[in-house]
Amino acid sequence: MLLMTFVAQLYRFLCCFFFFKCLALHWKTNKSENNVYIFFFIYLQIQNAAEEPRALCIIQDITSAKTVNERLTLNLPASTTLSKLYEDVAHKAGYVNGTFGLAWGNTQDMAPLDHSSEMSLSESGFEPGGKRNFLQLTDKDGEQPQIASDESGTADSSGLDDSSQERFIGPLLRDGTPGCSGDYSSPSYSYSSILSKSETGYVGLVNQAMTCYLNSLLQTLFMTPEFRNALYNWEFEEQEEDPVTSIPYQLQRLFVLLQTSKKRAIETTDVTRSFGWDSSEAWQQHDVQELCRVMFDALEQKWKQTEQADLINQLYQGKLKDYVRCLECGYESWRIDTYLDIPLVIRPFGASQAYGSVEEALQAFIQPETLDGPNQYFCERCKKKCDARKGLRFLHFPYLLTLQLKRFDFDYTTMHRIKLNDRMTFPEELDMSPFIDVEDEKSPQTESCTDSGAENEGSCHSDQMSNDFSTDDCVDEGICLDSTSSTERVLKPKSLLTFELFSVMVHSGSAAGGHYYACIKSFSDGQWYSFNDQHVSKITQDDIRKTYGGSSGSRGYFSGAFASSTNAYMLIYRLKDPSRNAKFLAVEDFPDHIKRLVQKEKESEEQEKRQREIERNTCKIKLFCMHPVKMMMESKLEVHKDKTLREATEMAYKMMELEGVVPLDCCRLVKYDEFHEYLERSYEGEEDTPMGLLLGGVKSSYMFDLLLETRRPDQVFQPYKPGEVMVKVHVVNLKSETIASPVSVRAYLNQTITEFKQLIAQATGLSAETMRVVLERCYNDLRLLYVPNKTLKAEGFFRSNKVFVESSELTDHQVPFTDSLLWKLLDRHGNTIRLLVLLPEQSPGTLANRTLFQKVGSDSDVLSEGAKGNRKSVEAILEESTEKLKNLSLQQQQGSSTSDSQKSSDASDFEHIESPTQEADSNSSLCVAADNRELENRIRATSAGSGGASSDPENHFACEERSDSEVNNDRSTSSVDSDILSSSHSSDTLCNADSGPIQLANGLDSHSITSSRRSKAHEGKKETWDTAEEDSGTDSEYDDNGKSKAEAQYLYFRAEPCSQDDASWNSQKCLVVHVDKRITLAAFKLNLEPYVGVTSTQFKVFRVYANNQEFESVRLNETLSSFSDDNKITIRLGRALKKGEYRVKVYQLLVNEPEPCKFLVDTVFAKAMTVRQSKEELLPQLKEQCKLDLSIDRVRLRKKTWKNPGTVFLDYHVYEEDISISSNWEVFLEVLDEPEKMKSMSQLAVLTRRWSPSTMKLGPFQEVILESSSVEELKEKLSEISGIPLENLEFAKGRGTFPCDISVLEIHQDLDWNPKVSTLNVWPLYICDDGAVVFYRDSTEEPLELSEDERNELMKKESSRLLKTGHRVSYSPRKEKALKIYLDGGPAKDPGQD
Repeated sequence: MLLMTFVAQLYRFLCCFFFFKCLALHWKTNKSENNVYIFFFIYLQIQNAAEEPRALCIIQDITSAKTVNERLTLNLPASTTLSKLYEDVAHKAGYVNGTFGLAWGNTQDMAPLDHSSEMSLSESGFEPGGKRNFLQLTDKDGEQPQIASDESGTADSSGLDDSSQERFIGPLLRDGTPGCSGDYSSPSYSYSSILSKSETGYVGLVNQAMTCYLNSLLQTLFMTPEFRNALYNWEFEEQEEDPVTSIPYQLQRLFVLLQTSKKRAIETTDVTRSFGWDSSEAWQQHDVQELCRVMFDALEQKWKQTEQADLINQLYQGKLKDYVRCLECGYESWRIDTYLDIPLVIRPFGASQAYGSVEEALQAFIQPETLDGPNQYFCERCKKKCDARKGLRFLHFPYLLTLQLKRFDFDYTTMHRIKLNDRMTFPEELDMSPFIDVEDEKSPQTESCTDSGAENEGSCHSDQMSNDFSTDDCVDEGICLDSTSSTERVLKPKSLLTFELFSVMVHSGSAAGGHYYACIKSFSDGQWYSFNDQHVSKITQDDIRKTYGGSSGSRGYFSGAFASSTNAYMLIYRLKDPSRNAKFLAVEDFPDHIKRLVQKEKESEEQEKRQREIERNTCKIKLFCMHPVKMMMESKLEVHKDKTLREATEMAYKMMELEGVVPLDCCRLVKYDEFHEYLERSYEGEEDTPMGLLLGGVKSSYMFDLLLETRRPDQVFQPYKPGEVMVKVHVVNLKSETIASPVSVRAYLNQTITEFKQLIAQATGLSAETMRVVLERCYNDLRLLYVPNKTLKAEGFFRSNKVFVESSELTDHQVPFTDSLLWKLLDRHGNTIRLLVLLPEQSPGTLANRTLFQKVGSDSDVLSEGAKGNRKSVEAILEESTEKLKNLSLQQQQGSSTSDSQKSSDASDFEHIESPTQEADSNSSLCVAADNRELENRIRATSAGSGGASSDPENHFACEERSDSEVNNDRSTSSVDSDILSSSHSSDTLCNADSGPIQLANGLDSHSITSSRRSKAHEGKKETWDTAEEDSGTDSEYDDNGKSKAEAQYLYFRAEPCSQDDASWNSQKCLVVHVDKRITLAAFKLNLEPYVGVTSTQFKVFRVYANNQEFESVRLNETLSSFSDDNKITIRLGRALKKGEYRVKVYQLLVNEPEPCKFLVDTVFAKAMTVRQSKEELLPQLKEQCKLDLSIDRVRLRKKTWKNPGTVFLDYHVYEEDISISSNWEVFLEVLDEPEKMKSMSQLAVLTRRWSPSTMKLGPFQEVILESSSVEELKEKLSEISGIPLENLEFAKGRGTFPCDISVLEIHQDLDWNPKVSTLNVWPLYICDDGAVVFYRDSTEEPLELSEDERNELMKKESSRLLKTGHRVSYSPRKEKALKIYLDGGPAKDPGQD
């Protein structure tokens, strides 16, 4: 408010200053009293305008489902008339005034405001002063608003040429979107604007996302008469090809729509679908010149064996001569190449100045270069190397000449792609006669030629181009030019070599991305147009000149850096030849098959228009139904706004499949709030009211839903009135400790608690005098309603509420509510979740290593010892602790322990497990539980017959089973975590209630077990969340007093075997567990012990997600609050982690195998453990599980970073002190051929590989141990193992990830061989750690000479090899998706790729 006041005062001050400044100036020149009065009058008007309040109008366009999300904002003076308001809205929305209406948007009154009224906004009910006035823009008399023309309005009044109004030459980029844009934020642009054709008569193309480059090329081809006419003359045979994948047919359809459609813009999705592209291709920006090449190639393939087979060559193909002439004898060798476009260099390599024009660039293109010095040419006639002249000559120009301005370059200083924005002019008419080959003085006997046009069609080569020469470096000699040479050089008259510019494809942006659009001249009227995606507008020759690029300054080296980024990229000229220049086919001259296609597309467009009209008048709203058989169903009801409520009910009745289940007269539609499960109102007596009126008009979304309510024939529908609240009443039975399904009761917020109890008594039959009512305001927030005269509103009732009622004669109501049995039952009800627990199967392979729980007799309550297959675990440095079982058993016998619940931490609960099948730790002492049902019955019998069992009534309460329907249906839908975690009851725990010591699987009773690690668990200061142990997610099971944290609370836990409906794992054991989610993971595992058959330290808990991905839960002190109903849990045998321990995945490093990384086992490393200790415990595990019998002196552990081997870990290294370790750590195990040579951290282990150019082969990896980072030492070691003399040895560092694969065709040139450095740890090597890959070779070894067939065969083999290893054939740091058009309808997945 202060800011607004300040702005208003500042505005007044500026107005006064401006007035007096003008007055003083005028007074000096003309001291007329009348003029002073005029100025004073103006000043008063300014003051009044500044002080006049303004009305903020927000208008929503609801005339179409596509425009309903658009908002127009106007801030008008309150004195503005309604007629002026209509004018302003029409101007801003792009509609014709008088073809639409404006109505209030926040009332039920849909009557439009009078568009001709002279009443002011304040008089019409608009609220000024910053308050928002919501209006809706509606149709008039059922007709859609007319779109205003692009050139109406200001052009006539201003006197300017219409081409200068509302036209654009530059791109309209979407806000915040890099690259090209398909959606524009023009204030007058809306979806409806693309439904009517542009005043230019041309149709635009919709940008799918980043397909502006495609749109530019398609519009250029469409505006080329010869191409369009030839495409129309081609007839599609539907029986021979699928129309969806036929590129020529889809182009034909697109061109027909561009010529005949009444829309402003049409989609290109059918064309891109015929290319074999999916939706992701729309987000890939490509080069328009590259697209032109690829599309022409695809059309040639599709047009084979047709009249159009040679169309592309006839229109776009030219010929040039690539020659080399000896300067001593005049001997010349040459070949003829074909081209589809001519690439013109903007700025020569290394030059500081760019070419100024296309003519200058063309002259440079054919300028020959002299080959002298070391670049001399070997002349066949002179039989020696001689100075020569090499260059290009044009022999033939195509009918349609395409020039590519090479604005994209590579900056070798920054090593980035750049765009050259230098100025380059181009003429409207281009004379190509100076560039044709006019030399005719060479002797035929001294020339040789090769016509390579068939091989190199569509490409041309020069010194300025980045393309290489043909793969055939040798030119066939001895082919003489006889009489054909003179005919080849016959010059056309100059008038026949004049080309007319008709298309300029413009790029705006940088080398990283930008936007394309096309400026095209129509051959019909000679007018230039801008085709900018869906926008088409007239432009002038001045606009074309703006695309030259550059700036107004001199053409210096840095001129491009400050130049405009919008400039021409491709130019297309047409030869001026009246005998060949064609005109566009008129509609009446179309071939018969095109006329049929036009009629088909016209009918399709009319059908689309009718469908849009239906959608514009269709209400779409969510529909729910409580089906008597299928329970709650959800769908979307689409009903015309003129349909009555009775007709809509019948539609919903059929949609919800109630025919034969419920009679139609037992159904009705009511207003419903699905989020709050609230029935807002019913529509009694409005069965014949139109749905558009009931729903408040046609909208894109509604703030409410509809519910199809059903009743039994003997029931009567209850009327729902606005203002009522709905209450779900659950009746609680304390004797049976059950909670009934809800009964719906409607009440008013102004009713008192006493009146509310009477209402519930009528609905449930309970006594109102002894009734207790508990409101659950939000999740687990229970409030006892005990004040009789307090209203429901004061108690916090809302639209939808949930209450629990109880009316009994027990004395439970005399104790405080939080100590009552009612509170405990509700607390348990609100916090209990249902989990599906998968138990491990008994595997025959591990039966000998497990101990079974067996029944000794029918009345026995003692667990006997089974087979003793236990052995010392690999984690022998940590003794297993089971003291918690003893304490738990004793506490449960006493039945009197309560404590505060542990709250969940924000840290992560899980460790990701990549190989769940490898999780079993066969070296641990493993046990398998007996049958679940039998074991549960035994535990219950033991608990009931125990002499130490408590006689507290709560024991009976805890043992009551709760039905699945209560768990699933009575739970609050709120996602808010419970804050009431302070009270719990030990008697809710049903397991481990044996009266005596539990006989353990290893033969020891729970009284005899101690833990040597327990005293060390919390030595020293208490650690925080910043410690490595906490970060690794391996919290201790014990508190600071050495007691099990699981003993601190006893919350509800009940398990039962899965029923057939619940068991999604048919072949495995499954439990349904009802558990209080405030229980800790440690306590949860303790309760699962009798069912798993082993102690909690010997099994792991994995949470299963929707995609069946499993994550291990490891934080024992955290609760199950993140779990919800029907979550799945998998139990896997294997020792769980303790504090300071980390689960580690061990992979074998096989440097000379095709797959160098092989998973072996999962193991556990502990803090303060040395590398040698970890190897001592790992080797027995490898022997048992992987059948690897290894010597400790012949194995090493080393760092693993993805697939790269890293630092070698020495035996004396200590985890956490010398080696950083984390959760889910991965490590390489490498088997050595000889004892370990790495003894010190100062040494360096390098993997080397020999490259033999003479055989085109790579040798195996060999490890070299260096004592320092000296290059000389590396060379000496390589010379020692290879026998290559030191002076001939060259080396290079490998690129990429291990094993640094590279094609044998590229390794000789692509690697940086023999870098000029003295140490390995500097650029460009940067070898500072173990595991680097170094290639080496003999510099005197000559590469193997390969024939073309041998090279192609080797290239195929290398491509196959590198694809299997996941490496590319060519190294390139830039990752771009190649532009491809698939002739078979889509890309085929490479079987070699995953």
